[in-house]
Order: sequence, then C-alpha cells, then structure tokens
Amino acid sequence: MLNMASGNTIAEVASLIGDAARANMLSALMGGQALTAGELAHHAGVTAQTTSGHLAKLLDARLLAVEKQGRHRYYRLASLEVAQAIHALMTVAASGPKRHRPAGPRDAALRLARTCYDHMAGRLAVAIADSLCDRDYLRLSDGAGLVTQEGRRFFCDFGLDTGPPLHSRRPLCRTCLDWSERRPHLAGRLGAALLDKALDLGWVARMPQSRALRITRAGEMGFAATFGLVSDWRVPALPQDAVPGTAP
Repeated sequence: MLNMASGNTIAEVASLIGDAARANMLSALMGGQALTAGELAHHAGVTAQTTSGHLAKLLDARLLAVEKQGRHRYYRLASLEVAQAIHALMTVAASGPKRHRPAGPRDAALRLARTCYDHMAGRLAVAIADSLCDRDYLRLSDGAGLVTQEGRRFFCDFGLDTGPPLHSRRPLCRTCLDWSERRPHLAGRLGAALLDKALDLGWVARMPQSRALRITRAGEMGFAATFGLVSDWRVPALPQDAVPGTAP
C-alpha cells in the first residue's frame, strides 16, 4: 500500500531534487544505465567527497538504488516512478521562460535521438510514434496507447512480444510527452522493447557520457524501411507560438 504524501514530504523530496548537482546526477541517470560515483561527479561538476554526500541523501530518500559488483558501486534511479517524476520536471523546465544559451552539438544530438530512462525519445521516437499511428498500428490518447490487431501482427513480425507479462503490472503501451518536441513518444513495455531491439540490431548506439543515441547507417535504412519514416522526420517541428496564425 502506498503511503499518503504530505506537503512536508513532497517539499523534502523537491528540495533534494532542487539542488543543481543532484539534479544533474538524476538527469544523467535518465539514460537508463547505472553509473559510478566518479561518473556522476563528472556530470554534476563536483568533487568526489561532495558527490558522496549527495548520493547518501538520494539513497536515503529512495530516489536512488545502489548495486555492488566487486569493488565497484553502481547507482541507478530507484524506480520507474522516479524516472517519470524527473521526466515530468524536464518537460516543465523546457516549457518555462526562454533563457539565452547558444545551442551546441550536444543539444542537437539529444534532440535528434536519446534515451528517456528505458525507452527512446527525441525526433526519432516521435517520428516512430507518428508513423505507427498513421498506419493504425497504435492508437494514442490521453497518455495511454492501444495496440491494434494489425499492430500486434506488425510487432510480432518485428520480434517484439505484445502479450501479457508474467511478472509485471507495467502497461504495454503508454506515452511520454517529449520535452524537446512537445509531442508524445512511446513508453511502457513496448517503448522499452523497441529501444532494446534497436540496440540489438545496431540501429542506434549509446554515446559516451551522454543520453544521446547515435543513429547508425544500418539504422537509417532500418527505421525507414520498417517504420516508413517520411524523409523530413529529422527536421524539428516548429513550436506552436512560432507558427504564423496560431494562438500563443
């Protein structure tokens, strides 16, 4: 049974996330991979001693979990719920007041394709979701997703199981609002399976020290042939407030 969270409890968790160093650590772990304290220190830009204190607080609040392998300790987000909370904050932050900061290659790579905990995000993931809906393999509404009968056949042919899981209550298909594209990409068990499949096929590869995914030559052809992506999917969508004649 879940504990009812009081305002004070919410404030305690929010204050932990609200520290810039800890927020950078949590953001780095949204890549879905467990990281060492040294790697998290690099992402946060703080010393090893300072990192140790931050990690202790995040572990105590059950925002992080730790796994030991020999002499090493690897930290990860404690649960899917924590990942969803961090993603929601990312979406809110991206929708806030514009701050002047020149965009660099890292920003472009993240917006093109990245991991969102255990599934794909960015323009690639949004284009896949759009194509699956256009072909009536998926129907998305209010954060939920329905896989049609045609869709189940498609995913089966692609090597993905859409049947009920043995030991999981996680929904097969749900959506995340993509913070960079402001449109939905696929999450749930189906979204996670798509990322795993793309990695196994060598269509995408993880980039060091980043959540960005590199789309390989095989991926360019595979995504186009399998998901029927239109040729201009790489072009960023124009924000609604920048489109002439649309309401702000």
